[in-house]
This record gives sequence, structure tokens and C-alpha cells, in this order.
Amino acid sequence: MVPEIVLDTNVLVAALRSRLGASFRVLALVGRERFRINISVPLVLEYEAAAKAAAEKIGLDLEDIDAILDYLCRVGKQCPIFYLWRPILPDPKDDHVLEVAVEAGCDFIVTHNIRDFAGSERFGIEVLTPGRFLQRIGVTS
Repeated sequence: MVPEIVLDTNVLVAALRSRLGASFRVLALVGRERFRINISVPLVLEYEAAAKAAAEKIGLDLEDIDAILDYLCRVGKQCPIFYLWRPILPDPKDDHVLEVAVEAGCDFIVTHNIRDFAGSERFGIEVLTPGRFLQRIGVTS
């Protein structure tokens, strides 16, 4: 069975900043049937804002960012959110990520900020860093 995941925005931005880390490796595996990403309109809008804010510093054109986001929208499973679980998490700005994970029945939230997602376990969702997630799916040891 293919794991269902939600990528936190910080993982996307880290992947765009460097091709050397686990975040980039996770992003490079999107759409390759190792896992399935789940998205929502608010989450994609957050991806867009954060990626475009960092674009100049990381040497990407806005068109490059749009192409990456278009790809994520094409291969990701869109989850309309009909209810709000807010507030649940210590950082209310992360509640929309949890909402996607709950709606999609995700196995994992992949983030660099594990502590921000304390409470996700109530929904049966495990929170992992990109490196730990890659280990879990058997990509790295």
C-alpha cells in the first residue's frame, strides 16, 4: 500500500533551496508511486507564497515555481476541506496542514517542525522529518 502524506511548506522550500538534502529527495520522488501527496487550495496557496518569496534568494524564476506547483497540483490528490479542526495544534498556522491529512486519511505529515504538529497522533497521523520519512519508505537506511 502506498503511504498517503502531506508535505509541510517548509519541506518544499528546503527542497527548492538545496538539491543535497532529504527534502529535495522527497520532492524528487513525488509522482513516482512511492507515496501520494495530498493537497488543498489553502495549502497550495501557502506553497506558492512561500516559494515565490524565496525565489530570488534561491535563484529560481517565478515561472519555475509555477511549473513545480502545477506539477504538484497535477499529481497530488486534492482534498476539499468541509470542516475545520481548529484549533488543534500548538501553532494555529499549521492547522490547515493537519486538516488535509485528516481529510485524506494520511499516514504521515512530513515536516521539519515536528513539535508544531503535536496532537496529530490523535488522528492516527505520524509526523516525520524528510529524512525519517525516506527511511520509513525504504529509500535510505
